[in-house]
Amino acid sequence: MRNVFLFIRRHFNFLFFLVLQIIALSFLFRYNKFHEAAFMDVSTEITGRINQKYNGIEYYFQLKKTNEALVKENLRLRRQLLENYEAPDSTRRLIRDTIKLDSGRSVLKYNIMEAKVVNSTTASQTNYLTIHRGFAQQVRTNMGVIGPQGIVGTVVNVSENFATVMSVLHRQYKAVVRLKNGGERGTIEWDGLSPLFVSLKDIPKSAKVAKGDTVLTSQISSKFPANIMVGTVFEIVPDPTSNFYTLKVRPSTNFFNIEYVYVIDNMQYDEQKRIEDSTRKTVQ
Repeated sequence: MRNVFLFIRRHFNFLFFLVLQIIALSFLFRYNKFHEAAFMDVSTEITGRINQKYNGIEYYFQLKKTNEALVKENLRLRRQLLENYEAPDSTRRLIRDTIKLDSGRSVLKYNIMEAKVVNSTTASQTNYLTIHRGFAQQVRTNMGVIGPQGIVGTVVNVSENFATVMSVLHRQYKAVVRLKNGGERGTIEWDGLSPLFVSLKDIPKSAKVAKGDTVLTSQISSKFPANIMVGTVFEIVPDPTSNFYTLKVRPSTNFFNIEYVYVIDNMQYDEQKRIEDSTRKTVQ
């Protein structure tokens, strides 16, 4: 306390001048419209810049919560996509006593669950991701996995709370996809070279394909809903020895910084697999 009084005594003249200056400026800005407007403009600008810096700092520390909120919002919206539902054939009606009964209710085919990526690789010939969601959270093998920008891979191993996902950047990964323009189907594969590109094979040369065309998941896929983004055509490689193109595709998913994914549960997968296996045995 003594030091405070010594400071005031030592700098009394300057402090007294500063107080008088503040009082004079307050009178000037309060009773002069021009100076008041100028002061308000300057103070608003300074306050705005300070608030901008503060909000930037606050936003940085809130990024985790923001990302989690966005993931949940995307999950809610994805669950509402029409591709997740499959309507029965409503062209046939059961008629009893002249009363027409038409079951037009859509049945949920795909259930979508969010998951956080806890590990991933891109530099290997056999790349995987590890997600923090396992069989305790209803994850099983052969489920498709997508990201905010497009497909990611397929679940291949599951523990109680974790699962490993075979990435699209895996030498053994294959998925049936289609061209958005024309609808021609082919198989997406990775040649193990650059993680920036994958190959789309078995596209007939009769297809009208151009650089920049969009590649989507096919409606016949058992792991993914239709029309999920896969990538864009980067290069067309003609093969003179066959009637098919090999397309060089740039994946829409950035595998170098992926943090959250969505696991796709085809709720009709088991039924579809049973009847397909039964048909194969019957035909053989």
